[in-house]
Amino acid sequence: MMRWWLCCLVVVVVLFGIGEVLGASVSYDGRGLIIDGQRKLLFSGSIHYPRSTPEMWPSLIGKAKEGGIDVIQTYVFWNQHEPQQGQFNFEGKNDLVRFIKDIQAQGLYATLRIGPFIEAEWTYGGLPFWLHDIPGIVYRSDNEPFKHHMQNFTTKIVNMMKSEGLYASQGGPIIMSQIENEYANVESAFHEKGPPYVTWAAQMAVNQQTGVPWVMCKQNDAPDPVINACNGRQCGETFPGPNSPNKPAIWTENWTSFFQVFGEETNNRQIRSAEDIAYHVALFIAKKNGSYINYYMYHGGTNFGRTGSSYVITSYYDQAPLDEYGLIRQPKYGHLKELHAAVKLVSETLLQGTITNITLGQQQEVYVFTQNSGECAAFLINSDLRHDATVKFRDTSYQLPRGSISILQNCKDVIFNTAKVSTQFNTRSVVSGQKLDGASRWQAYKEDTPTFADTPLRAKSLPEHMATTKDASDYLWYTISLEHNATNAQPVINVFTLGHVVHAFVNDIYVGNAHGSPNSKNFTLQQKIPLNNGINNITLLSVMVGLPDSGAFLESRVAGVRAVTITGSGPGTRDLSNYPWGYQVGLLGENLQIFTNEGLSKVQWSNSLSSAPLTWYKVSYRFCRIPDNINIRIKLYLFYHLK
Repeated sequence: MMRWWLCCLVVVVVLFGIGEVLGASVSYDGRGLIIDGQRKLLFSGSIHYPRSTPEMWPSLIGKAKEGGIDVIQTYVFWNQHEPQQGQFNFEGKNDLVRFIKDIQAQGLYATLRIGPFIEAEWTYGGLPFWLHDIPGIVYRSDNEPFKHHMQNFTTKIVNMMKSEGLYASQGGPIIMSQIENEYANVESAFHEKGPPYVTWAAQMAVNQQTGVPWVMCKQNDAPDPVINACNGRQCGETFPGPNSPNKPAIWTENWTSFFQVFGEETNNRQIRSAEDIAYHVALFIAKKNGSYINYYMYHGGTNFGRTGSSYVITSYYDQAPLDEYGLIRQPKYGHLKELHAAVKLVSETLLQGTITNITLGQQQEVYVFTQNSGECAAFLINSDLRHDATVKFRDTSYQLPRGSISILQNCKDVIFNTAKVSTQFNTRSVVSGQKLDGASRWQAYKEDTPTFADTPLRAKSLPEHMATTKDASDYLWYTISLEHNATNAQPVINVFTLGHVVHAFVNDIYVGNAHGSPNSKNFTLQQKIPLNNGINNITLLSVMVGLPDSGAFLESRVAGVRAVTITGSGPGTRDLSNYPWGYQVGLLGENLQIFTNEGLSKVQWSNSLSSAPLTWYKVSYRFCRIPDNINIRIKLYLFYHLK
């Protein structure tokens, strides 16, 4: 049974703050970003504006600032802003300018990851699906149609930021931008078309003349002057370092947990401890001379509507320092706040001092930062994950818990240890506001199952799902009219699909379903079916749970029902794949938007609740008065179910 429920109530306290970021020039050297002539060591947090509401933004930014964050980092979501070619949307939670100004208002910097391919567990990797229909296009390669549209969108975003004076060079908060995203993961698939694309993308970005540096993440050969940056959980160990001595070590994605997919239980892959995050941040600073660390995510938020990629659940990085609803998650938030404060105490020495590495034991070492003035800071490292250690440094003994780093001010006093958590744990509790379980309060509407005669579109073979729906719906109906001559064998239908879910109906009777998983790219529904002598209507409903977000040649990816055969209906196996098919995009209730106030009246609702497949349900209720200092976040969903 599949259900979409529509009632959830979450309370979020909104905090407000006022500040100002003054205009400054931004450059860099081998030790860090240089803002207004001062080298900076910066802690950054990813907050994605369309994964929360505008009313939440000031609170999220304020909590990040209180947690010791200096920079808010966000992707730019092309398919949110240009869902149809030439038709732009910068309203509501897509109001990028408002989001950047909210960052500026609280005295923080911003990093804008334009991409415009972003992956991000976002449907179609952030690319608008209309690109799919551009003749001759090959995404993310040395391909003129793609480069044309990529440059157009990048230029539009840059010009929008410039027109609002939002780059640091104009007095705004944006100190850095990103072009492309983890391209090295797919570059080899494009052979000779890969490297020229990297060079073009870097030059195209630099030519925008934003007055701030550009980065490419996980692109170790990023062309000058673009900075190559690291993504991952352990960049202090895995990052080969800047590809030029004149570039700083930047960590664009320090994964604070991991995203979840449908059908997967929360486990240690998703939950990352505060101690582990702190250890690898300290290691990156010490070992890689890191000066910019971004937490991905600092607040994950919600994949509203159909924005999540294949199988990704609506809750995104709920285990981040700020949970899905913007509530502080302890001890992760507090422990990292203490780390930030400790690092800032010695940041001048870290940025200006000379670095020395000394071995203290088989798995123990120290990185010492010394200024000409005599100021000194040290990072004592115990990389032994099984045993505590005692080390001697400058005639003083120090106890190091297993897998930990101690930060020493003046190379003497321990001001922080990554394994020693002083912040208390907290838990999130949910209080039910109203119960909506009274059957008399609900009404129902049964979705019709279309037949071959009902469907307005025809194809000589099975249409490909994504190219047919064009991201307007997750649902595609396939219908066929089949003549059956009775035999002694039980008819069995086999439906091979590259979609995520398929449901089967015969003569308006629901006969079964099957679904895939993130680890299986195809599956087969094999089901015994009842067929009448004569003409029968077979209807299949193909469902996508989000579009793919990664991989090479995304424009060539196929999905949906790819083959249909029947046995027990005449001699041998009947292959229906190349028979005439009718098809229809979307559910009727979806097309009529019966989940909106305007669409509710477009269908006849019944007070009689049934368990029939493809049924929508609705309920109405009212809220009491809400105090001014409380932001009520309401999700009101209709739901339907497939038995």
